[in-house]
Amino acid sequence: MIKYLKYEHIDKEKWDDCITKSFNGVIYAYSWFLDVVCEEWEGLVEGDYERVFPINFRKKLGINIIFQPFFTQQLGVFSQTELTPSVLNDFLKAIPAKYKVIDLNLNIHNKPDLPDFRFTPLVNHELDLIGDYETIRQNYSSNARRNLLKAESVGLTLVKGIKPDDVIALFRANRGQHIRVLKDANYLKLKRLIYTCIYKGIGEVYGVYSAENELCAGAVFFKIHKKAIFIFSGLSPEGREKRAMFFLVDHFIKEHSSTHLTLDFEGSNDEALSRFYKGFGSSRIDFMRISRNTLPAYLKIPFNIYRKRRS
Repeated sequence: MIKYLKYEHIDKEKWDDCITKSFNGVIYAYSWFLDVVCEEWEGLVEGDYERVFPINFRKKLGINIIFQPFFTQQLGVFSQTELTPSVLNDFLKAIPAKYKVIDLNLNIHNKPDLPDFRFTPLVNHELDLIGDYETIRQNYSSNARRNLLKAESVGLTLVKGIKPDDVIALFRANRGQHIRVLKDANYLKLKRLIYTCIYKGIGEVYGVYSAENELCAGAVFFKIHKKAIFIFSGLSPEGREKRAMFFLVDHFIKEHSSTHLTLDFEGSNDEALSRFYKGFGSSRIDFMRISRNTLPAYLKIPFNIYRKRRS
C-alpha cells in the first residue's frame, strides 16, 4: 500500500536506508540532500519504506506545484525490489490531487506510460571507468584528443580541494551572467550542498590554474552509489581558450580509471555540452521528464511560461 506522508511524518532514517539499498538509488533522493535543495518536500512510501517517491513542492499564487529542484537531475520512484511500469503508474496515481501542476524528472529506471501525463525525453551521458586509462583514452574523439594536446602544452596545473566558493564565483562571473533564473538564494543552496557533501566525504572540488596562477576552470564531483556525478563547474574565457575543462575531466578520468566507478556527466540536451561529454567516449542514457497541468485554462499559460523559464 502506498501512503502519502507529510514531511514531519517521514522517518528519515528509514527513507535514507531505502535509497541506500535501492537498485536505482541516487544522491538526489536522500533526505539530507532534499533538505538542502527544497524549501518543502513530502513523500509517497510503500510498505515499510520498501519504495519511496519524493514530492518537492512549492506554492505559486496559492497553487501547489511539484517541481524539479535546481542541482537535482533525477528523482521519481526508488525501489529495493523489482520496479515495473505498473508500479510506477501506481505511484503517479497516488500523487495527491491538490498538486495541480507537475513538472518532474524521473530516474533512468522509471518507465511510465500513463496517458494523462506528457513525457519529454532528456539526455544524460555516462562513462564507465572500469577500464585502464589508456583504453578509455583510445575512445576519446579526435576533437577531444586535439584539445587535450593544446591544454597540455600551455602550462596548466590541476589542484584538488579548492574552495567551492571559488568555483561558484568563477561560474557566476562567466556563464552565470546569462542564466538569470539562478538567484543568490540558489547559489547559497549550492554552496551549502557542496560543503555538506565534503563533510560527508563524498564531495570533491577540482581547480585548474594557468601558468600565471589564475583559476581558469573548476568542477565539483559527488561520489556515491558507484557514481561520480559532475554536478557543477565554472570556466573563464582564458580557461575556454586553453581547453582547461578538457584538462580537468581527463585528469579525473585518469585518476579514477580501473575502478568500479561511473562518471555521470549529468546531461545534457544542449548540443555543445553533449558533444563535449561524448568526446570522452561516454554513452547516452535517456531519462524522462513528466508534466501535467490540470489548472483552469486561464491559468495554464502563465505556468507553462514559468516552467520554460526554469528549464
